Amino acid sequence: QEQLVESGGGLVQPGESLRLSCAASGFAFSFYALSWFRQVAGKERELVATITVGGATTNLADSVKGRFTISRDNAKRTVYLQMNSLKADDTDVYYCRCINRNLWGQGTQVTVSS
Repeated sequence: QEQLVESGGGLVQPGESLRLSCAASGFAFSFYALSWFRQVAGKERELVATITVGGATTNLADSVKGRFTISRDNAKRTVYLQMNSLKADDTDVYYCRCINRNLWGQGTQVTVSS
């Protein structure tokens, strides 16, 4: 069964960091680009970051550039989202996505609040 499973969300204070992980199974992970999206209730999902097959190229939304980093470990079949200098506006459910396999993870909640 093809699936993506996110972990690492939680409650942090503004300025703190979190690292999200997305573990893949059931498909040839190393052959696909992976992305992170986020969504707050009632709004469309926003593309946050994308990483190419080999990890050489990454793209980040303007709202997170300089604070977030996406990376991958093909041996572990895992993609990461390192989130630094978190703000209240970053509060969302974060989803892992493999566009070419049409896969979504179940999401992990990130809450930034003092």
